[in-house]
Amino acid sequence: MGQLEEIERTILEGDVEVLTGVIDQLTGSTDFDLLYEAADLFASYGFMGEADRLFETLRLHLPDEAQLKIDRAGTLLELGEEDEALLLLTDVGPDDEEYVQALLALADYYQMSGMAEAALAKIKEAHELVPDEPVIRFAYAELLLDSGKYGEATRMYLDLNDETEEIGGIRIVSRLAETYSAGAAYEEAIPYYEEMLQDNALPDTLFGAAFAYFQSGNAEKAVTLLDDLIEMDPDYFSAYMLAGQSLSVLGDDQRAYDMFKDGIRRDEFDKELQLTAGKSALKLGIPEKAEEHLKEALALDPEYIEALITLASLYNEREQSPELLDLLTYSQDNQVDIPLLDAFMAYAYEREEQYEDAYTSYGKAYIGMKDDHSFLGNFAKFLIEEGKRDEALKIVKELVELDPDDENWRAYLEAQNDEEV
Repeated sequence: MGQLEEIERTILEGDVEVLTGVIDQLTGSTDFDLLYEAADLFASYGFMGEADRLFETLRLHLPDEAQLKIDRAGTLLELGEEDEALLLLTDVGPDDEEYVQALLALADYYQMSGMAEAALAKIKEAHELVPDEPVIRFAYAELLLDSGKYGEATRMYLDLNDETEEIGGIRIVSRLAETYSAGAAYEEAIPYYEEMLQDNALPDTLFGAAFAYFQSGNAEKAVTLLDDLIEMDPDYFSAYMLAGQSLSVLGDDQRAYDMFKDGIRRDEFDKELQLTAGKSALKLGIPEKAEEHLKEALALDPEYIEALITLASLYNEREQSPELLDLLTYSQDNQVDIPLLDAFMAYAYEREEQYEDAYTSYGKAYIGMKDDHSFLGNFAKFLIEEGKRDEALKIVKELVELDPDDENWRAYLEAQNDEEV
């Protein structure tokens, strides 16, 4: 058995004391090829600290070797020693054969650190140095996609697709489908999704294709694909939402609601499914079920504003004032400040004959609803009934300005003007 095989066997056995002895022995060796292969072996098994010791030893003997700077930087990054790793990578200069490799390593680091522009700058420099290298062009396209530069990414993927089907195990057509979809060019994405589906109808591909069809206005095709997806993987939760939305577009409201409920049975903690199921139940005319779903959505997330507004709207429409006040009092305690909800509170207090509270809520809602004709009409009626004539006149004037053709409020305003004369 060769020395490298013995080292690998020791690694697999996992005896820390023996491993320490092996590392101590290796650091005293001048067999640089063995040291390099051993460091790479340790790194491949996740022993980054041990690999780093060996790369460090090699660098003591070969301090100007650019490849060693890049390799050690890789282990240092894994160990969280970012500053030292970056010093090594930036020490690889344009005159070194490994300069492009260092640029790629820097691009990877900057991308993982969320510094997209810095990553793009490094990969762009590498691409300018070796413009015909497919791997670098692919890496450049990937960064462009991640940075939201969909047009540039698409052009690069298209050029690559003319030359090769895949790079690094990734099919170029999959990236074209993703890039076109990300840029909202859904019709352009569909042929690439179809090509992928012909080869292998994976769940993610089915969903991506269904979404592209849905966004392109072909909800029927989206439903067909999503039915296949759900049959293939019943726990692909996103499929239920999109299938329900597609069925709703097709006017099949009952099946849409059933689809949302199927999704909830698979994932009862999906607040968006609960909300959408609630809205679907309202559309079907079953408000009791809608209330259940909306309450569940708020139980999952008490600050889910859309669910809060929808449930409040339901209570207001059905004049369930006690339930509405309970709901909105709780939301106010959690510092939710939305004029429409203040308006709902005003209506509820008015129905409950709690007029001072109604007046306060009307005043709060008014600040954000000066352009809402329906609200202003309700506010004006309330003020008139409460005998607040001057305030009512101010609101009525705003109503007439909003809608000069509103004969009722114009007549009221003229009558008040006649009285003043």
